[in-house]
Amino acid sequence: MVFFVTPPDPRRARPRPMAGALAALPLGVWLGTGVQLQQRALDGAAVYGAALAGAMLLALLAVWGARRGASARAWALAWLLAGALAAWGATGTRAAGMAAQALAPALEGRDVVLTGVIARMPQHGERGWRLVLDVQGARADGAAVVVPPRVQLAWYDAPLHPGAAAPLAPPEPLRAGDRWQLTARLKAPHGNLNPHGFDVELWLWEQGVGATGYVRTGPRDAPPQRLAQGDGHLVERARQHVRDGILALGQGGDEAARHRLGIIAALVTGDQNVIERSDWDVFRATGVAHLMSISGLHITMFAWIAAGAVGWLWRRSARWRGWGRFSPCLWLPAPSAAWVGGVLLAAAYALFSGWGVPAQRTVLMLACMTALRISGLRWPWWMMWLWAGAVVLLIDPWAMLQAGFWLSFVAVGVLFATDSSAAGAHQKGAAAHLMQLLREQGVVTLALTPLSLMLFGQASVVGLSANLVAIPWVTLVVTPLALAGVVWAPLWSVAAAAVQPLSALLSWLASWPWAQLSLPAAPLALGVLAVAGGALAALRWPWPLRLAGLPLVLPFVLWQPARPAPGSFDLLAADVGQGSAVLVRTAAHTLVYDAGPRYSADSDAGQRVLVPLLRALGERVDRLVLSHRDTDHTGGAAAVLAQYPRAALTTSIEAGRTLEGLPAGEPCMAGSGWQWDGVRFDVLYPNAEQAAAARRSNAMSCVIRVSTASASALLMGDIEAPQEQALVASGTVLRSDVLLVPHHGSRTSSSATLLDAVQPRLALVQAGYRNAFGHPAPLVLARYAERGVRVIGSPACGAMHWHSVAPEVLQCERAVAARYWHHRLP
Repeated sequence: MVFFVTPPDPRRARPRPMAGALAALPLGVWLGTGVQLQQRALDGAAVYGAALAGAMLLALLAVWGARRGASARAWALAWLLAGALAAWGATGTRAAGMAAQALAPALEGRDVVLTGVIARMPQHGERGWRLVLDVQGARADGAAVVVPPRVQLAWYDAPLHPGAAAPLAPPEPLRAGDRWQLTARLKAPHGNLNPHGFDVELWLWEQGVGATGYVRTGPRDAPPQRLAQGDGHLVERARQHVRDGILALGQGGDEAARHRLGIIAALVTGDQNVIERSDWDVFRATGVAHLMSISGLHITMFAWIAAGAVGWLWRRSARWRGWGRFSPCLWLPAPSAAWVGGVLLAAAYALFSGWGVPAQRTVLMLACMTALRISGLRWPWWMMWLWAGAVVLLIDPWAMLQAGFWLSFVAVGVLFATDSSAAGAHQKGAAAHLMQLLREQGVVTLALTPLSLMLFGQASVVGLSANLVAIPWVTLVVTPLALAGVVWAPLWSVAAAAVQPLSALLSWLASWPWAQLSLPAAPLALGVLAVAGGALAALRWPWPLRLAGLPLVLPFVLWQPARPAPGSFDLLAADVGQGSAVLVRTAAHTLVYDAGPRYSADSDAGQRVLVPLLRALGERVDRLVLSHRDTDHTGGAAAVLAQYPRAALTTSIEAGRTLEGLPAGEPCMAGSGWQWDGVRFDVLYPNAEQAAAARRSNAMSCVIRVSTASASALLMGDIEAPQEQALVASGTVLRSDVLLVPHHGSRTSSSATLLDAVQPRLALVQAGYRNAFGHPAPLVLARYAERGVRVIGSPACGAMHWHSVAPEVLQCERAVAARYWHHRLP
């Protein structure tokens, strides 16, 4: 397709330079942004400045060359490179500026008095509040200090563990725009880093959060003071007022009603945190999650309604004779006014709802179409698509790493490319609209299923059926009622009631055994080919050409990750924070040793780390071992067993007790063991007498040695010095290449006697960054250092990979997946 800004002059054969710029420049922005986001470390400011200067020079050369009669390919390439260099340099410059504002390591763990304004809607959970503070001033030990301009804080209003004193809760609910002075303890943004896992540090970076921490409310701390109310942030204050008003309707009601009102609040304000985890599970299983937050459909529908209202008012205004020659319709026709008004009001709604990527994309495309319509220009769809993406990336370059960015833009691009109205097939009538909906949903399903499998490792099988009902119901019934509730609050209850039948249908569809398809994570190249194959199958081309997309999809679908050879095994110590979770894989079997901690009532390491990791690796769990009953080892067990119900369960807990929500399992008993694929698993502790005599759960920790003829690993749970002495005294073979450091490196464990018996090459510590227990203890680290043992901790390494065929080598996820926004320990 050839595009010209103005009709070509037959007297001048060469194309106008701006035509090539409009195509090549945004494409260059996409490419340059993508390359910059792959940088492991930032370059200097001079390098990025040189890139920006080079971009300007190339743009000038492109214009000059086009005027001098240079070939279209030459100046189009110049515009492409100019766009790429400009995006690379601009993103790098912004990133360097953000990195320069990082929290000084010397301020970590110190009490800092902060003065600032709550910049986002605070979130309240079971343990307290989470808030984002725009810092206006900071002092430590009476002296002014420099901290990042934006920090994220937790303000606990419930005891952190049984027996702990209750912290001082806020005197009243926290609100956006309020100005506070409070004492906080800060640390650098640090999250768990696992293969195929959610990158918390990227999310914090994109939000502009330079430090995290918690509010200090102890007896020795100055009490927090609210200095002013409503100090700016008008949009966030309005969003919170509306959200809290919707949620207040559910107070005193049943749980199902509160769930439905949470969905309404998310549709109006874009706050996805108010939707319960169980509801998200249903929405993902049925492929309608995109509808339960602010999507492009909602913005488009709002723009359509707003345009109709503005056009009606504009035409009515012409009847008022008082305007005279200043009548609005004389300087802006009603249709144009309707388009402009619809876009402006849709942009206001998108800002009110959080300005997510789908909302940005929709507003930018609507604005582009409006500008072209008013100016009389005609752009092909792909030009608008490229420019909308380029503008989104210029505003937020790191959006390119969000799954929502690709789902949104690929879906819109495929719909544009397959639009029947573009081919002159537009029809009217209810039957025609139904067929159009069926076709569009089929097209989106074909195109996005490979993309969903690539991004999430799973896709909904029932998504086509669910969306055929959910899209018109949510877009035309639920969302208009929810938005109208801002004017008349009782409509929120009506909207929540409208959600009820849809929730029942989706829950029924999600309960089908084959509702979701899961595949292991394939290489990126295979995923890209599969997405291209799905898009090819969705195009309005002859069937022989569309079926040519099938061979592109098959390698992705049939991909299987490599497994250890028979007679060997690999070990992956997941990064779960302050807790323990280890995967041991043989040629055909998988053991999960401990399941990590529980983070909150609706979040745990099983759901957030282990299940996605196991799914991405294509694993089938054969046995889950829970070393003892402490929640930092068992918190994710229910999620693992729910995903892999056929897994055998082995536990080490007191007789007659069971773990909440879990089957009894078989006891972990010394002397037992099994063999998988030439790899031996031996249970070394406890025996029946030791289990009966144990007074603490740590003393019952299940100890397992995994061994081959040439390498071994020792998994020790939370045993302490007395149990270590007993284990050594038993005379069993303890010598191992890798030792999972007992009790996360507590001073009560890792006795000299044990270390002399095990003689490990590597010692792996699973602990949280700057955890409250001080794990690993300096005294313990000194013992390992005295014996020349290399100690690696999950805060510095992330997930830790070890293979029995190379026992001296350890692979850190923070080294493999390093990016410049990741925290590096000093």
